[in-house]
Amino acid sequence: MPARTASLQPPGPTRRALLAGGAAGALLALGAADRAGATATASASASATAEAGAGASITLTVAAFPLVDEIARAAIPAWQRLHPQVHIKVVTRQYADHHTAMITALSTAVLLPDVLALESSKLGRFAQGGGLENLAQAPYDLGRYRQLLVPYAFDQALARNGAVVAVPTDIGPGTLLYRQDILARAGVDAAELTRSWDGYVAAGARIKKLTGAYLIAHVQEIKDILIRTGIQPGEGLYFDQDSRVLVTSARFVRAFEVALQVRRQGLDARVTAWSNEWAEGFKRGTLATELSGAWLVGQLSNWIAPQTAGLWRASELPEGANAGYGGAFYAMPRKAEPARKLLAWQFIQLMTLDRERQLTAFKTHDAFPALLATHEDPFFDAPVAFLGGQPARQLWRRAARRISAAPVHKQDPFADEVIGTELDNVLNRGKSIRSALADAHALLERRAHR
Repeated sequence: MPARTASLQPPGPTRRALLAGGAAGALLALGAADRAGATATASASASATAEAGAGASITLTVAAFPLVDEIARAAIPAWQRLHPQVHIKVVTRQYADHHTAMITALSTAVLLPDVLALESSKLGRFAQGGGLENLAQAPYDLGRYRQLLVPYAFDQALARNGAVVAVPTDIGPGTLLYRQDILARAGVDAAELTRSWDGYVAAGARIKKLTGAYLIAHVQEIKDILIRTGIQPGEGLYFDQDSRVLVTSARFVRAFEVALQVRRQGLDARVTAWSNEWAEGFKRGTLATELSGAWLVGQLSNWIAPQTAGLWRASELPEGANAGYGGAFYAMPRKAEPARKLLAWQFIQLMTLDRERQLTAFKTHDAFPALLATHEDPFFDAPVAFLGGQPARQLWRRAARRISAAPVHKQDPFADEVIGTELDNVLNRGKSIRSALADAHALLERRAHR
């Protein structure tokens, strides 16, 4: 999701929940395939409310990080129309603090929320920790909704034991953003950026020579795309399904080679994402392209560089690569208060399976929907003003369906740090690519089964 922070059918039947009509109205809006499950959930939810005491008020606690918290709060009026006696309390922490707090809460069963949001890059550790409810089991039966969600996003929440521990709410289809005005000054056609990675680098050299603008903020971004390209069945990003380490494979070698080529030609600005220098590069027009999730367009237009509106365009990633950048999920603690679990599940359904709620989050917070039924909406065909009127959501919709999920591993965040450090060793200390990846492999082998 826009919380930065990455992967990878035709849309399912449209489901329009009539929030103002209460639980009965919502049932009328469901497709026939969903009615039986929704009836069971609504009935169980009513029982949970009754168990808490006739006429009593119940409060569900939702733990979230910035932007996800705003979307959850915006849904409270719709929720209260369905459940006037069940209040929602959203507890917000900064991104890192939130995930640390959730690890502690799940391991100690102290101060557990009823619902928690998780960012996709953190999902591996939580999925294998055993602290989350298995939503594939009754009474949730999440599997029956699988065809309603972007396939790769659903698959990201699959644990190795077959459990489904979270429901995707938004995704980040990867995209190449480029400054049309800078390319025009350099005489570079956009197709040169995407035809191949070699073409991307060659175009960057011309852009730098003729305009002074850097191709990209940092070569780590190129590495992040290329290590996600060409993942084979049974492989994850850094580990396979049996925890074997994969970082000496061809995709890592190529990622390091292309990154080193860009650095040697002085085509990256050597500034890290979300730094002040990174934001200034966009404002001043010293960065010609960016590789990120589609949600970055909203960030650029709203606060990073709104003065550059109309100058940017979007395209697919170079060489037809497909990757997901970020995404948010909702989950439930396994040891949460049982009397409120079915109510918590209904809240998760509202946030993830309700077409209007998903569209509202997209329109107001650039949270690209994981619910396929939303992809039929005319909003996806509308011009994006910041991108000079380009209907870029069509591009991102296609990308979302091409991304394949790689099995997550609890050591993925650590592996990401290790590979990033070894790339720095190659770029800044002259370490050979072969030695860097071999050292990363040795270190990760020691951590793979922890």
